[in-house]
Amino acid sequence: MLVFLVIFLLIVLILLALSLYFLRYLAEGRCLRAARIGVTLFELGSIGGLFFLFSTHRTDGWAGMITLPIILLLVAQLITLAFVMLAVTVRFIWRKTCRMPYDAERRRMLKNTALYPAAGLLLSSYGAFIERHQTVRHDYVIPVPHLPPEAAGMVIAQISDVHLGTFFSVEDFDTLLTEVAAGGADVLAVTGDVFDDERLNARAAEVLAAHAANFRDGIWYCIGNHEYYHAGRPIVDCMAGEGRVHVVLNSAERVARRGALYIAGVDYPFARGEAFYAEKTAYFAAAMADVPVDAVTVLLAHHPEFIDDAAAYGGIPLTLTGHTHGSQFGILGQPLFPVFKYTRGMVHIGDSYGYVHTGNGSWFPLRIGCPPEIAYFRLERTAQ
Repeated sequence: MLVFLVIFLLIVLILLALSLYFLRYLAEGRCLRAARIGVTLFELGSIGGLFFLFSTHRTDGWAGMITLPIILLLVAQLITLAFVMLAVTVRFIWRKTCRMPYDAERRRMLKNTALYPAAGLLLSSYGAFIERHQTVRHDYVIPVPHLPPEAAGMVIAQISDVHLGTFFSVEDFDTLLTEVAAGGADVLAVTGDVFDDERLNARAAEVLAAHAANFRDGIWYCIGNHEYYHAGRPIVDCMAGEGRVHVVLNSAERVARRGALYIAGVDYPFARGEAFYAEKTAYFAAAMADVPVDAVTVLLAHHPEFIDDAAAYGGIPLTLTGHTHGSQFGILGQPLFPVFKYTRGMVHIGDSYGYVHTGNGSWFPLRIGCPPEIAYFRLERTAQ
């Protein structure tokens, strides 16, 4: 944790230093001094506030209302910085290429300076108010050796990381589930981080259970880390007791009418360092303990590194995960900040496929190049 804090603070200070330096290309004189003071106060204050809110997992209610404008302006600042740095670099290369003589009176500021912060604010607003509401559909065919004939053609839909709260209401959740059911799935897999608001958790659990009849082979749920932050774990335990939603928590269950096809699920490992891998291994072993050796298993896991456990085990053709939100920023379909081993999309290891879902909600209410998604996986039987 200390290492993370040091790295985080270094990044903040580097970005602040770059912002203060490159402001000289957008303003001068008293305006430049005022801009630098304003940016310093805003960045240090907003980063400190966000760090407090996220470290205490408070992004609902008033905290959520404060979070949105702060994040919108911070991202706008970073986008503006990127545009200015790019423009300055291009201008420098152009002048060197054209061999323009040095002129001490040459205008240092960029032309049309107001366009840079305007573009940053517009792009940030697009991510906050448009793209994060534009759910996309992704379809995949998963070849499965030895898939039971009864399971051939079965379609699994996945949602993840709803994060109930200020930015995702129970009504939004109901709408999402209706949309998923209309897509023609037999199974709905939910890979954690749904129950993230104590005021909304119970209602959301009822909504989820009410949709179970819309999926021929039911709704299957594994737990995420945020269920532990806002009294979500008791809600999940209650769902397990009622039986309308299949909760797989370091356990597995056979899918009725689908032959020897099982769905397993693991808990979220909170340990750090080497203890993380030991805990992850123990959770996976517990989940697979009651699965017959000759069975085909689909694994649900919130943390994406369980993809490695499934691939090493064999007999698990598909692992569905979430947690990363796809980094929430992307370019050309790739995550802009791949801070996890697996951050977004499909991973193929041997005969095993793993998928990292981009999430449907977020406690960081802004997405650019990484829209929320509903992923559909059709299991196809191969001759192997």
